[in-house]
Formats: sequence, structure tokens, C-alpha cells
Amino acid sequence: MHDLAPLARFGPLVATDLRDVTSDPAALDSAGFWAVSADFEGRLTCARFGDVRRAPVPEPVPGRWRGPAAEDWVSSLDRAAYTAGVRRIREHIAAGEVYQANLCRILSAPLPEPDHADVDELTALLARGNPAPYAGTIRLPAHGVEIATASPELFLRRAGRTVESGPIKGTGRTAGDLLEKDHAENVMIVDLVRNDLGRVCATGSVTVPALCAVEEHPGLVHLVSTVRGELAATAGWPELLAAAFPPGSVTGAPKSSALRIIDALETAPRGPYCGGIGWVDADRGTGELAVGIRTFWLDRTAPGGPAVRFGTGAGITWGSDPDREWAETELKASRLLAIASGAYRASGRTAG
Repeated sequence: MHDLAPLARFGPLVATDLRDVTSDPAALDSAGFWAVSADFEGRLTCARFGDVRRAPVPEPVPGRWRGPAAEDWVSSLDRAAYTAGVRRIREHIAAGEVYQANLCRILSAPLPEPDHADVDELTALLARGNPAPYAGTIRLPAHGVEIATASPELFLRRAGRTVESGPIKGTGRTAGDLLEKDHAENVMIVDLVRNDLGRVCATGSVTVPALCAVEEHPGLVHLVSTVRGELAATAGWPELLAAAFPPGSVTGAPKSSALRIIDALETAPRGPYCGGIGWVDADRGTGELAVGIRTFWLDRTAPGGPAVRFGTGAGITWGSDPDREWAETELKASRLLAIASGAYRASGRTAG
């Protein structure tokens, strides 16, 4: 599959003609257009492309993407393990160690035809079946990065010295499903993001233009807030990423405590899931990175053979009900897994 040409696609932009690949975040303040993938565990891949143009996502070609059978997906945490993890996080909260922690699981399935698997073909299906504001593709087979995302969440947007984050906390099928717990969870993470950005922004510049706004997305609704600030004169992309990564909405508060709990309870690395995925135009001083949720990636070096992976999770607070949190992870995954398995129809229903 290394003969698949390197490519990046973000909304109406498509980038080709790969020039450089680096793990140095300082490159994002140099020159050129960069596709960026930051794994949750910290692996950073920045790819500079020479040709960037506007082009629509191609129409899906029937049969071009061969996804796994719907029943082939397996979870790193089954229902019993996940709900036990929720109860354990509540114990940590009761002990005063953490206020909120995001508990995630990784779904994996074998690639039926790995020699013909192209994440850009999956992107075409996602664009029709689950359109998202931060949808994108990064295809760098030779560098182990093959990602198709339908992320609804802004991690970092930069325009000159202005930076913005759009944390999501609170998910339901409808706005009526959202609970007091969801609003409390959102406010906790907004405070965390304010603190993260405050480490690299000018004193007094961090504001919250929107708090707990309800956004509709395919099949569900989210509570979304906006945090904005002005970067300090000495701060660039390296400092911004160091201060804000990994995203607060997919870790918890306090972040250091939540990360320790996540490491103890989760049984599989998150990889691109819950990391940062997007683009930076160093020439214009702009960029937009999504939180890597609603994201598929190909793992061609998996022990059991090439696999496609997808992550899902939920934020756990003292008010969390274990079964409800499991149901939230199922809700977030069901539509997208159906698309990747070829069981989704344009009517918006899953087949079978």
C-alpha cells in the first residue's frame, strides 16, 4: 500500500505532492502547508505538501471500500469491564483525586482486503453518511499514518495570535436527553481549557464567548463551548501544543490525575483517537486541529494482521450511571461503524 500517493483532505481542501515529514512542532511555525496528526500517546507527524487546492470529496464508488463485517468489531473493554471502570472512576472522585475522567475503549476489526484498503474511500462514505465540520483524511502509508475522521470537535484553531478551542461535553440523542450532569461536565472542562490556554496566552486575554451551546450532529446532539485567547509574544505552535495536549475534553480534570486513571483502566492505546488531527498553513499563520474523535485509522502492523480501528468513550463524573455511560459510547459508535462496515444506507438507517 506504500504505492498509494500521500494525500491530506480537510473540508474543501486537498493537499498532494508530499515534500517533508517531521516530528518537530517548530516546523508548523516555518513555511508551507502541513497536515498534522498527533496521537494521544504523543507521537507527532507533520507532513508538508507542495500542492493545495480546493476540491470536493469524491463521490463514493460502490464496492471500492471493503469494510469489516458488522459482527467482526471487538472492543478493548466489554460492557462489564467498561461499567466496572465507570464505578472505579466514581471511587476516585469520592476520594477527591479527580473531578472527571474520560473512559474510552478501542473497537477493532480485521481489514478484509488490506491490499486494496484506502482511507480516502472511507472518507467519501463518511462525508455522505456522517458529515462533520472537521472531517478529514491523512494518508501517509509509508509513515504509518492512515486516518479518516468525522470529528465534530475543534481542538485548536489559530489565526495569527488568536487561538480558540471548542470543547464538547454532553451527548444525547436529542436536547431533551441532556442532564444537569452534562452541563456540569462541560463547565469543568471549560475551566480546564481556560487554564491550558492561559499558560501560553497573554494575561487577561482568555475568554469564553459561548458556554454550553447545543449543537446538532448526525444522530445526536452535543453541548459545545468556545474558549478564546491571544497567544503571548513568545509562544508558537510548540508551546501551544505543549500546553493544551492532550485535549482536555478527552482526558478529564485535573488532567494529570485523569491521565493516571486512564492509563490504569484502559487496555489499548488510543493512537490517533483523542489526539489532534488537522492542518496548519504556516505561510498565513492559520491552522485548525480537530480532536480525533469519530475517527478511523488503519493499523497495518497489528499482531493479528492489518486492522481498522475506531475509538469511543464518555466523560465520567460523580453523577454518572455506568449503564448510561456505556450506552453513550454505543450511541457515538453505532452510525459510524455501520458506515465503515457498509451497512449504512442513505436513508439514514442501518441495514440488517
